[in-house]
Amino acid sequence: MNIGITCYPTYGGSGIVATELGMELAARGHNVHFIAYAHPIRLDTGASGGRMHYHEVEVTNYPLFAYPPYCLALAARMADVAASYDLDVLHVHYAIPHSVSALLARQMLAKRGARLPFVTTLHGTDVTLVGMELLYFEITKFSIEESDGVTAVSQYLVDRTREVLGVTSPIRAIHNFVNCNLYRPAPVTATAASHPPRLVHISNFRPVKRPLDCIRVFGRVAASHPDAELWMVGDGPERGPAERLAHELGLSRDRVKFLGKQDHIDRVLPQCDVLLLPSEHEAFGLAALEAMACGAVPVATRTGGVGELVTHGVDGYLEEIGAVEAMAARVNELLASSLHRRTFSAAARNTAETRFCADLIIPQYEACYRDAIAAAARA
Repeated sequence: MNIGITCYPTYGGSGIVATELGMELAARGHNVHFIAYAHPIRLDTGASGGRMHYHEVEVTNYPLFAYPPYCLALAARMADVAASYDLDVLHVHYAIPHSVSALLARQMLAKRGARLPFVTTLHGTDVTLVGMELLYFEITKFSIEESDGVTAVSQYLVDRTREVLGVTSPIRAIHNFVNCNLYRPAPVTATAASHPPRLVHISNFRPVKRPLDCIRVFGRVAASHPDAELWMVGDGPERGPAERLAHELGLSRDRVKFLGKQDHIDRVLPQCDVLLLPSEHEAFGLAALEAMACGAVPVATRTGGVGELVTHGVDGYLEEIGAVEAMAARVNELLASSLHRRTFSAAARNTAETRFCADLIIPQYEACYRDAIAAAARA
């Protein structure tokens, strides 16, 4: 198939999933065309044998426009790429504005006698935050219902979309995935014995991710494990407050390390023992899945779709939002016993391999594309 993909090309989860999906599709022999305002951060077009392409959306900023009309520029570029490269289907990640632009592109091509079915994947905040805004409620609902196919990254998000937006059209739950060959534990010769106990947090440092809770958790863990480290990976508005809190708690920079944005998370995670995910909301928890594939045990909050990934007491732990003491206790349990930690680490890896590897999930997207193409042909 010739597949177009549009996403936010940033460090957010939706852009990462879209990029990884495109690379997996190209590896399976499809031709993939990314259409976005910037090059997606994890996209390596040179590694696909010429099957991955990037098309930039340029927005002209006329003095007449208070805000550049990106939605319109995107729709025009979608239609142009679809016509030029004979796209079979367009896959947009995050409903607003991408599904609206896809709808316009489909209508433009229909005038020329061409079909461009599009699939919308919901990632969480496009429903739970943007979709709930009064200003965007109706257009979010409309664009989802006009899609030729709709997927969501968890069953939780499927249910939430129906509850919040009243969408009655079919929505498939297709979980996030991980490349289990790329994300894998460190070799036996480079196990945890070669580094101090290490916790890691990965996010865009927005308040909803509660990165300050990671500092508070580590403050309690550090009292019992004076050689432990915390790696804070990512950047965003809460990074400064998190750095200040670490200083106030007397946690030195060689104990709490702020690493900023990292392009190769697959190289970071195998060096870590525990992932902290104290979010207020997670539609799925991609960071937890990538960590589990690398053998790092998630200590997370019981929120959103995280429970569809982590089984409490088996391959990780789930605690209530803001339960700093309880999360610290779970981390201390894992660090206190190497056998306990290895047992959970092996279970976490097994969960990733048996339920969420790319080879298990990508065919579900391919089936969704085929169904959308067939539905458009019937219409």
